[in-house]
Amino acid sequence: MITNCMKNFIFSFLALLLLPAYMSGQAIKGKVVDSSGMGIPGAVIASSDARATTDADFDGNFTINAKPGDILKVSMLGFDSVSVPATAALMSITLKEAGDTALKEVVVIGYGTRKKIDNTSAITSLKAEDITKTKVLNASQAIQGKAAGVQVISSDLPGSTPSVVIRGLGTALGGRSPLYIVDGMPTENINNINTNDITSYEILKDASSLAIYGTRAANGVIIITTKKGKGEKVSVEVESFAGFREPLKKVKMANSAQYVAYSNAALGTNKFTTDQPVNTDWFDEITRTGSYTQNNISISGASENIKYFFSAGNYEEKAVLNGLNYSRTSFRNNNEYKISKKVTLNQNFSFTSANSTPKPLSAFTNAYKQSPLIPVYFSNGQYGAPYVDGNGVASPRGNSINNVGNPVAQLDYYDEQQKSITLQGGLKLDYEIIKGLKFTSQFNGEYYSWKQYNFEDTKNLWLVANPNRVASNYLSTDPINLLTRGREQYFNWNLSNYLTYNKVFAQIHDVELTAGIETSVKGPREKLSIVRKNVSSDSNYWSLNDANLNHGVDYVASITSLYDVVYNESKLASYFGRFQYKLMDKYLFTGTVRRDGSSNFAKDYRWGTFPSFGVGWIVTKESFLKDVKGVDLIKLRGSWGKLGNQNVPLNNQGYASGLNSYLGGSILNEGTSITSQIDPTLTWEITEEASAGIDFEFLDSRLKGSFDVYDKNTDNVILNVKPFATSGITVASPSHVGEVSNKGYEIALRWDDKITEDFSYWVGGNYSHNKNELTGLKDVSLSQVIGGNLGNGIDTKLLYNNSVGQPLGSFYLYEYAGVDQANRNIIYYTASGQKVTQDALSATRDKKYLGSILPTSNYGVSLGIVYKNFDFSVDGYGTGGAKVYNGKKAQRFGGENIEASATNNYWTVANKTSTNPAPSNTIPVASTYYMESGDFFRINNITLGYKLPLKEDQFISSCRLYLNAINPFITQKFSGFSPELNGDGNPYGNQGVELDAYPTLRSIVIGANLKF
Repeated sequence: MITNCMKNFIFSFLALLLLPAYMSGQAIKGKVVDSSGMGIPGAVIASSDARATTDADFDGNFTINAKPGDILKVSMLGFDSVSVPATAALMSITLKEAGDTALKEVVVIGYGTRKKIDNTSAITSLKAEDITKTKVLNASQAIQGKAAGVQVISSDLPGSTPSVVIRGLGTALGGRSPLYIVDGMPTENINNINTNDITSYEILKDASSLAIYGTRAANGVIIITTKKGKGEKVSVEVESFAGFREPLKKVKMANSAQYVAYSNAALGTNKFTTDQPVNTDWFDEITRTGSYTQNNISISGASENIKYFFSAGNYEEKAVLNGLNYSRTSFRNNNEYKISKKVTLNQNFSFTSANSTPKPLSAFTNAYKQSPLIPVYFSNGQYGAPYVDGNGVASPRGNSINNVGNPVAQLDYYDEQQKSITLQGGLKLDYEIIKGLKFTSQFNGEYYSWKQYNFEDTKNLWLVANPNRVASNYLSTDPINLLTRGREQYFNWNLSNYLTYNKVFAQIHDVELTAGIETSVKGPREKLSIVRKNVSSDSNYWSLNDANLNHGVDYVASITSLYDVVYNESKLASYFGRFQYKLMDKYLFTGTVRRDGSSNFAKDYRWGTFPSFGVGWIVTKESFLKDVKGVDLIKLRGSWGKLGNQNVPLNNQGYASGLNSYLGGSILNEGTSITSQIDPTLTWEITEEASAGIDFEFLDSRLKGSFDVYDKNTDNVILNVKPFATSGITVASPSHVGEVSNKGYEIALRWDDKITEDFSYWVGGNYSHNKNELTGLKDVSLSQVIGGNLGNGIDTKLLYNNSVGQPLGSFYLYEYAGVDQANRNIIYYTASGQKVTQDALSATRDKKYLGSILPTSNYGVSLGIVYKNFDFSVDGYGTGGAKVYNGKKAQRFGGENIEASATNNYWTVANKTSTNPAPSNTIPVASTYYMESGDFFRINNITLGYKLPLKEDQFISSCRLYLNAINPFITQKFSGFSPELNGDGNPYGNQGVELDAYPTLRSIVIGANLKF
């Protein structure tokens, strides 16, 4: 009895001791997931009395001390909060995405991601649905007109790379292209990317977002993310389309009758009879209807531990220029492996092979210059040449009327092939050290190989140029033919290691820290070009280095020139850090710093530090706006930072060697002399930028938009400086002597509305304005001319960079003053305003800065309609404020053809009011007579699509048929092909000068997209 009482007492006493523990709860475990079943890291779980709080780990798992039945409040930014009763069993809590679209969107930033609403920077985000409707080959061209402040100068030349300028041009001689980050790999080459593989673009425009990339960020950064595996079952997508292409605008040239009338007036005689048997349209003779096809297939899916994505694509184009063909084959594989709860490995790989048969674009210029009187072939089978008999009729036994070759023969005798291979791949390891702290290590590599040959039949070209020539007169010392072989290859790699820590303190302090190191290496790059003579016409013997395959020709003796350039390995070592802070879900701050060291520069000028900060205020989170109807989001933001541009002209020490006689001596001695000087202080150009903006959403997020202003200054711009006259050096060298300013604003608006379940539409647009100006210049003697050479005529270098107060890339020309009504000649303004003829002009005093190749405004528009299974969309793009030079028009000064519009509108005794001079054989000077407005607006794309009504359980889950019209319409003032002139892709080259330019094309495309 006593024993039983004692037992009861002991059990009661122990129960009393354990009662507080029982009353305080137990370990409740669970997982927070989204609607797709993916864990939500960082979700906050709190008991109803707020005594217990915890955060979900990297996979969404949590443990909290609570009693079964207690109410747990679960919340996460971007999701609707829920309250659920705790259970002893393992809990699974699903959060639905918030209805506020601003909270849902995530943008990719340097070395991480961020909620768009928390972003303090100027970033334009484009998703796959924004870009895939336009069937373009190049990833850069897909964003034209879709982002404010981004100018994309496209080209329809197969395999070409569009030029991209973000917020104005800040460099005079350096590279102007943005840095591309493809799945974490910094690269300059995105021609290898199949646009069908892209899931998003992030265009980083201001210093706050760019400073994390340091010396490579001054021209902006475009982050491209390719597709990854998703879903629980295997998904197969197949797309195929085909299209036809033709020039959007064809310049109408004079026919034979018009040519005869104009030429006879110029000569003052009736040299050409009006009864001409030939009327050749040379443009039609060298062009054809182009065609192209694209076929893509992708396979994606996911299991518990693996996500996978495979794709393959093939593109084939027969270009509009005869003989020009291009093809590209691409493969991609992106996988994600969940090694453990804490370790995830991402792997990506791509392979691209491209082949082309280029043709000289000068054939377009020659097609416009050559007389319509000349046939493609003479009756004896010879190629037509600009020779006429005594009546002015084309004849192989006549006299020459111009120096223009036969464009058809030019293409027929030009045999070139190019082949390239690009391999890109990388591994990314994410390891959750502890809750909230993650380590990331990423390695990426890129290999590129390019080979080219060009066979020139010099003897036959010599015969074609003059029908009176015979083969026996060809000099035996001249080469029968020339074979040019070239190659280029390199391997670049990038390794980054960084830590990311994220923690919410007291439910109001959201902190994220990122810190890391990075090494980028551009491997040695060799560009080799060898020209050999008198080789076999059989391409099997066109070996680059095998002396046994020279078909009886000594290898060394056959070499006429060798050009071999080797670029040394370039290394970049970096340290970077970023601090992101959010207070009470409405006050935002971002601070970034990066320190770069580049092997491109001298030891004392190798390192630089690039800081930035950004602030933001989500005004609609304040109580005075929280319940205002129709106002969904107002966010103010501002930023400041410094950026670098290391893609600048490096110090290249030039040398010349040969036999020279010492002063006072009589013996010739071989020696070497310096031909160019170097600046030991040469380093990157540094840009400082301040920016402010506002993001807004109204009326249930149907109206969205942003407005930004910026002030960007580059204070150590590199220009070419002339050497001292007494130095003996003749070549100008780069030095930091200039200052450039870009100031502007950007606005973007979009309206989305869903009228019924079956009908929705959107209308959007963006506009940007930028003022570019050379604001400062040291007192040095500059090498003024930087591009725009017309190749003939008098003083036809056009573009200069040395006038403070003028934009970069300014035209420096004589100003056209009209036509002298007394003597029919062109007259020009002098510096003092007098009107004089060409022979009275002064090359040093009378030229003026008259416009720039740089536009002051860019804009894009879009609209779309979805009705049941039909979709319709239109995109347009335009620029304003730029000037272009009609190089083809300026070519006519001796027997060449002329535009048809000018043949009936020139000065005569009866038409003295014409603004066009009388026909003349005088060689022209470069003047504003040939300069025209570069303003244009073009409809880039019209798409009509239809989704077949399929049942969900069918083998084909989705089928969309579509019809595209690409570049169907353009409005322009320019009388040439197109005012959108890419030049050669360098900062200037021949940009803004229409000469040897490929035309803008109109395309009609039909295609189908199927999903299984």
